[in-house]
Amino acid sequence: MKRCLIIDDSRVIRRVAAMIIQDLGFAVEEAENGKKALDACCVRMPDVALIDLDMPVMDGMTFLRALRQMPGGDKVVTIICTADSGPPQIQQALDGGADEYVMKPFDSEIMHSKFLLLELL
Repeated sequence: MKRCLIIDDSRVIRRVAAMIIQDLGFAVEEAENGKKALDACCVRMPDVALIDLDMPVMDGMTFLRALRQMPGGDKVVTIICTADSGPPQIQQALDGGADEYVMKPFDSEIMHSKFLLLELL
C-alpha cells in the first residue's frame, strides 16, 4: 500500500486530509511540523507528502529542500497545501521542488483530481 505523509500544524487539517487520503487507498502518517516529518522520512520514505507551508519549528519550504537532499527524497511526490493563494509563494514552492499544490480549504474531489493529475491513482 502506498503511503502519504501529511505535514500540517493544524490537527484538524491533518485529520480531514487523512480521511480523504485513506479513502483514496493510501496509508497515512501525520507530522505536526517539518522537523517531525524529516524524522519520519528517515525511518521510512513516503510515496507522497502533503506539506503545509506555514508551520512552527520547521516550515514547509525548509522541509521540502531538506527532503529533496535525502536519499530517495527526490522520488517523493510532494503537494503543497496552503491557504495563501498568492502566486509568488506558490511559484516559489513549485520552483523549490514541489510537484503540485492545493488551496485550503480542500475537499475529497479536489484531492482526488490532484492525485489523478499526478498519476498516483
